[in-house]
Amino acid sequence: MGKKKVIQKTQEELIKESEAVSDTVARKTGEAGTKQRVDNGRVYIHASYNNTLITVTDYKGNVVTWMSAGSLGFSGPKKATPFAASRVAEAVVEKVKKSGPFNVEVLIRGVGKGRDSAVRTLASKGLNILAIRDVTPVPHNGPRPPKVRRV
Repeated sequence: MGKKKVIQKTQEELIKESEAVSDTVARKTGEAGTKQRVDNGRVYIHASYNNTLITVTDYKGNVVTWMSAGSLGFSGPKKATPFAASRVAEAVVEKVKKSGPFNVEVLIRGVGKGRDSAVRTLASKGLNILAIRDVTPVPHNGPRPPKVRRV
């Protein structure tokens, strides 16, 4: 089959890439959030195989802010990494620092790699986590599978 080619990035390219992500985080968190103050809310973490999305809502379900790894500048398979999930969580916390919520209930959906790192980052950045629930949909045997393919 031949040799696999591994792309080697120089130190300068890696620094440029991390600066670009940092600039995007700074730009996205600088936007104006909601005008009213929210004390309690929910944080929904959707960690799929391809991306990590974090949505912050109040208890009524009104979205305060949201962020995804793709919106921060991560592309391709880098969006599904734990590092990208922690950066998304940092950006979300920066966005909600002024308006809240500060006491949150975390609902995690999906089986991606960013689940744990996102929750750890939310806790370390100052949000008071009241509860953590896993709401990943699990089928209870679902519909009948299709017939076996015969060639």
